[in-house]
Amino acid sequence: MRLTLMAATAGLALGAPITQSALAAPPSGEAATAKAVKTVLGGAKFAKAKASLKGDYDRIVQDIITLTQIEAPPFKEDARGAAYMEMLKAEGLTDVERDGVGNVMGLRKGTGGGPLIVVTAHLDTVFPGGTNVKVRREGDTLYAPGIGDDTSSLPVLLAFIRAMNRAGYATRSDILFMGNVGEEGPGDLRGTRYLFEKGKYKDAIKYFISFEPGRPGRITNAGTGSRRYKVTFKGPGGHSMGDFGIVNPAYAMADAMVQFGKIKVPAEPRTVYNVGIVEGGTSVNSIPFATAMTIDMRSNGKAALATEEQQFLALLQPAVDRENAARSTAKGSISYEAKLIGDRPVGETALDKPIVAIAAAVSKASGITPGFGAGSTDSNIPMSLGVEAVTLGSGFETFRAHSLEEGLKLAPEHDLKNMAVGLATVLTLAQAN
Repeated sequence: MRLTLMAATAGLALGAPITQSALAAPPSGEAATAKAVKTVLGGAKFAKAKASLKGDYDRIVQDIITLTQIEAPPFKEDARGAAYMEMLKAEGLTDVERDGVGNVMGLRKGTGGGPLIVVTAHLDTVFPGGTNVKVRREGDTLYAPGIGDDTSSLPVLLAFIRAMNRAGYATRSDILFMGNVGEEGPGDLRGTRYLFEKGKYKDAIKYFISFEPGRPGRITNAGTGSRRYKVTFKGPGGHSMGDFGIVNPAYAMADAMVQFGKIKVPAEPRTVYNVGIVEGGTSVNSIPFATAMTIDMRSNGKAALATEEQQFLALLQPAVDRENAARSTAKGSISYEAKLIGDRPVGETALDKPIVAIAAAVSKASGITPGFGAGSTDSNIPMSLGVEAVTLGSGFETFRAHSLEEGLKLAPEHDLKNMAVGLATVLTLAQAN
């Protein structure tokens, strides 16, 4: 998960009322949204729901520890997925299952008439198999790789279900609670992509909320897109002395890297690039037969990302041509292969859409100033398809994500207030009563 460009905003300017069918419409217009939020937050049932969260705090923490200590490296989330699926079953959900790529999910059935809502957190972490994921505690802080992003969100969703059940909530909407795979890095959002492209609910989902570590009020309503390539440069290779003077793929790659670094990108929409991995060669006294670079390009704008990608691809062949012209090709010439290894689409959910309006209104009513911005999360997929989606903070304060010293701060009063904001957002959107 990567979040950027979060901008604090004092209020939410709403446009004309949202037009939807009367049966499936959440609150429409600023006044109606504020009233619906006030009804949820001020109700006796919500007081019971908050009491449930408070009583569950130690259980939530223990579930975080349990899940953290089940490693979930990229493409190998099955063990953690199996454990989480049993947790979903224990909460009384129906149709609990694992889909074709490893997402685990179950339905909390509604009374009917409301739109299907997906509430999810991702199972995977960035850490390879064999990483020590034993949780250690130092005072009010827990440490372990992956404990924050996004393991800390998974038990919060379970606590939401228990709170809704104990408070006696019925919702018009069916809510699909899910632990999804493949959010991080090489996973390329494969779990959410499968949900919307091949999953059995793909044509029924109207709203999508992804929970990630962090405070409430952080509303990610735009998806930062990315295109990632591994470019391999190939040549004949040879002895550093005996074959001196022949073409060298390392020089062609270095040329391409220099030209890549000269690309001009716009400041708005925010657009960036990076060479992240450089590899190749077999020994110091050998002209390599292959070298490779892995690059990342990102933008908050679809057109800007496409332009950046075109510029990058256009510089590769000239770099190869210059190397073939500079040295001997008697034993073979330089060629290249550019392989797309990552594709996260750009997307956005407008500020006046119900899902954003409700999330912002709940934050404001809870005394928290909402902030809106872009990030690279599971919400990129539904946003790019025109499905209303946001990524919200699940509550815990975490730090040093993606490092071996990743940690989670335990502050019960603060954490529970944050969780209540997420729960109220789900309840309002699902038209709870």
